[in-house]
Amino acid sequence: MKIIKLGNSAGMILPKEILAKLRVSLGDSLFLTETANGYYLTPSDPGFEAKMTLAENIMREDRDILRILAQ
Repeated sequence: MKIIKLGNSAGMILPKEILAKLRVSLGDSLFLTETANGYYLTPSDPGFEAKMTLAENIMREDRDILRILAQ
């Protein structure tokens, strides 16, 4: 991969094989997360995934209360 200048910023050229594996195309967003083993590039927001897991747990635990509130 190659880093290029884009105005006052820098950009990275991703080969079409990588784009296909990530299932992204021009204009899509990618998320970069730092891990203990380096960096993780993904098309989905890892923070959103964690929030959804937390919401699902709350909905499962408080199902009765949520049913009453929905009425």
